[in-house]
Amino acid sequence: MPGNLRPKAAMTNSVLSRLIDLLGSSLPAYISDSGIWSYPGAEPIKLALADLVGDNRSLIERAGTLLEERNVTPPRPVYPIAFTALHDLDLHSLLPRILTAMRRQVVVIEQMMDESRQDPEAHGLLADARQATLQHSDIFEDLARRAAGPVPPAPAVS
Repeated sequence: MPGNLRPKAAMTNSVLSRLIDLLGSSLPAYISDSGIWSYPGAEPIKLALADLVGDNRSLIERAGTLLEERNVTPPRPVYPIAFTALHDLDLHSLLPRILTAMRRQVVVIEQMMDESRQDPEAHGLLADARQATLQHSDIFEDLARRAAGPVPPAPAVS
């Protein structure tokens, strides 16, 4: 029996590591960490980004703590090189990109939730991550509607 538990534990540890990578290497995290200058007038977007990144960092910390309790070293997320092309930001123009990424993030988290059903702690953390992402998505959708009308639907995720 213990031999059968190891692959499940390894799988949920992998899911927790992937959650850390997913949240920690996101565009909002990059914008927050990089100190990129942005045009004035987007204070509501800046505040929404700060709230999102704060919640994601809390989730990352919780996932890291779970991994450390399981004697697994948490990963250190790295940003995609494409993010380095962003400078002098008009945050309004990034709203569709942020929303599309958040929609994809929900799908990935739901897939991870399916993989973690045997681990109540990991599954609960992923459920919290999904809920937080959905709540922040609603806020960004509202900001985008106020800025430029409806946000186009996200491309199909494959």
